[in-house]
Amino acid sequence: MDITVIIFLLVYLALALGYLPGFRVDRTGAAVVGALAMIGFGRITDKQAWAAIDYHTVGLLFGLMIVSGAFTVSGFYQWLAGRVASLKVSPPALLAFLVVTGGGLSAVLTNDVVIVAMTPLLVSITMSRGLNPVPFLLGFCFATNTGSVATIIGSPQNMIAAQTLGLSFTGFMKVALVPALISLPVVWGAVCLIYRGRWNLAAVEEQTPSATVAAPAQKLDIAETIKAAIVTVAVVAAFVFTDWPREMVALSAAAVMLVNRQVSSKEVIGTVDGNLLLLLAGLFVVNAALAQTGMPQKVVHDLQSAGVDFANPSILFLVASALSNIVGNNPAVMLLAPFLPHAANTDALGAALALGTGFSSNLIIFGSLAGIIVVEQAKDRGVKIGMGEFCRAGVPVTLLCMVLALAWIALLT
Repeated sequence: MDITVIIFLLVYLALALGYLPGFRVDRTGAAVVGALAMIGFGRITDKQAWAAIDYHTVGLLFGLMIVSGAFTVSGFYQWLAGRVASLKVSPPALLAFLVVTGGGLSAVLTNDVVIVAMTPLLVSITMSRGLNPVPFLLGFCFATNTGSVATIIGSPQNMIAAQTLGLSFTGFMKVALVPALISLPVVWGAVCLIYRGRWNLAAVEEQTPSATVAAPAQKLDIAETIKAAIVTVAVVAAFVFTDWPREMVALSAAAVMLVNRQVSSKEVIGTVDGNLLLLLAGLFVVNAALAQTGMPQKVVHDLQSAGVDFANPSILFLVASALSNIVGNNPAVMLLAPFLPHAANTDALGAALALGTGFSSNLIIFGSLAGIIVVEQAKDRGVKIGMGEFCRAGVPVTLLCMVLALAWIALLT
């Protein structure tokens, strides 16, 4: 048990910090090494490790990444970013368009994939107009995190929560769509207030980007975009109107997108976030090994004895919110999922998990993969977003959205 706990703690320390202290091992590397260490030390057998990986969730996420990747390859994301960011409107109005765009796209195309595709384009376009890219990047990031709460396919943690609680696509939307929609004007208003008078690069003394990176020209492939849109609509329709396994629907859609006479399958697969898939697989194994010690069950039992009731959606919301900012939102749901009661109000519990991990993830940079991606990609393009800058906007956005979420959960219960 001692070795199991040590490995587990080291993995989650790396998740919290973003690296393993003393080594050049990132979050994904720590999860993979941790899983292999559990097997190597005999804390879980290889067969048990394979069985621990929830192929339903991994398959669903991979399939949706392929579908979203088709939009990237077709030039849709670049075309959309260019159209929105080139509008002849004031900076607050431009931010409003980006917030709505980010929230809408993330609800149907998975937030992390949208962030990866759009961040470089937003940096290039805003800086070419002489605008400070930071408020637009942060507003877009916050909107993708809160907007992704609206549907099962909005984020990996939503998929895990829905699979665990057995929530349908429409059932999930009933409990999550309204707060997700309301969160978007909250994000816009908070960012506008914080960055008033700081919209232009010339007005921001501390923001001195080293260079303006021009977005590579890419023509919109209308035929491929229409094909991807039709497949996306078909996937959503299958989720809503059938009881077909979600992962098989997503993987079938991915197969359709990969069979193409114009676009190479290698190019589409190259858009898949393999690190995220490996991260989830490694965590499934690490968590399963710890579960075999009986320690998680004992901790949950002790918490319940102390009055922490996971069947109470408000308490689950607060626990998920706190945990997601310690280890990240995906790992937080994976840690909590095995201990959720199925006889309770599953709709409210699903809302608590989705809203807790989605709305709280804007508090700090490593509260979500979207935050990490935005900060890292912006840095590569000469735009520095430190923890203080991120939290200056992230803290008020998070607190306002969490108050909104708690009020909504209270209505559900």
